[in-house]
Amino acid sequence: MSAERVISLGCRLNHAESERIAALVEAERDLVVVNSCSVTREAVRHTRQAIRRARKTYPDARLLVTGCAAETDREALGAMGEVDGFVANEAKLDARSWNLPEPHEARRQTRTRAFIGVQNGCDHACTFCIIPRGRGVSRSDAVATVLRNVEAAIASGAKEVVLTGVDLTSWGHDLPGAPGLGALVGAILGEFPDLPRLRLSSVDGVEIDEGLFDLIAHEPRLMPHLHLSLQHGSDLILKRMKRRHSRTQAIGLVARLKQQRPEIAIGADLIAGFPTETDAHHADNLSIIAECGIVHGHVFPYSPREGTPAARMPQIEPATIKRRAAELRSAVRQTRDSWLETLVGAEYEVLAEKDGSGYTPHFARVVLPEGTEPGQLVTIRPTQIIEGMLA
Repeated sequence: MSAERVISLGCRLNHAESERIAALVEAERDLVVVNSCSVTREAVRHTRQAIRRARKTYPDARLLVTGCAAETDREALGAMGEVDGFVANEAKLDARSWNLPEPHEARRQTRTRAFIGVQNGCDHACTFCIIPRGRGVSRSDAVATVLRNVEAAIASGAKEVVLTGVDLTSWGHDLPGAPGLGALVGAILGEFPDLPRLRLSSVDGVEIDEGLFDLIAHEPRLMPHLHLSLQHGSDLILKRMKRRHSRTQAIGLVARLKQQRPEIAIGADLIAGFPTETDAHHADNLSIIAECGIVHGHVFPYSPREGTPAARMPQIEPATIKRRAAELRSAVRQTRDSWLETLVGAEYEVLAEKDGSGYTPHFARVVLPEGTEPGQLVTIRPTQIIEGMLA
């Protein structure tokens, strides 16, 4: 099965799972899979568009939908004439769910980096989020399972492994002894001393255990790049979101990390226009970008998801949400531009991608010389910035 027959939307975990689905259904030439997302109404709209495009491209194929929207929006998606059926999100990595006689071995393929899902589901109840309905309760992969998956990724040529999960920092709470994520990261680094780069996807700062903090602060093979599930910069909005951290805690975490590892780059998810958000709340959201030095920002305009508590709160006008989202993106861009200027002239080890660019350890994108082989680690000394990239 060609990669374009498994269509992945949404988070890094979904993309990691799509690779495994593609390996499972490789021999099924008449099958198209849409691995959907439902984190926002816009994500569901993109899922519907992907389904329509897939049907147009493959008119005679059997089209199955899995992923979060297959759980949260099944009735609406099931009414689409293009859809032939669904595979439950929690069962999509089981070959039997696809009516296959036996599991297929994962394909050997050379790749730059590997996304390894180590945790699924979520036990929290953020008022804006519908994902627990699509993913279920938090579940952790055993250390031995993760090590096998990392070993396979390294064997396929990956120079960088990215650990992913719906609530990554909750990994281990359901395992014997309730180990923290730091224990898993330490086990991977210890088991594979030749793995050059290990990276974390989005983390919840309040869940960072002492062992993980120490590794982020001091371990050179754990990349100096932390993406926080921050969501907002106002304490009142954080409370209404039912988040578990305060503004002060978030800023303090970043300050402590930068004191230990000054080169660390901070990313964050931020929501614009959450219900009841005033101009003062929005100002707090804007100011935390500079306070934390957020250089990798994912800004989401709030959209209500039916069935969540936030959808029943007083809503903000769409035009105001759009404007505030644009202002947040502008603030991140300014912080990022200033940060990139500080990187010019120094040497960095860059992991080359297939598109002629690559990424430094702190995830700054770099234009590479022509002829650079994808998947290689090369040393680059950028001399300028071109369209937001080092060159």
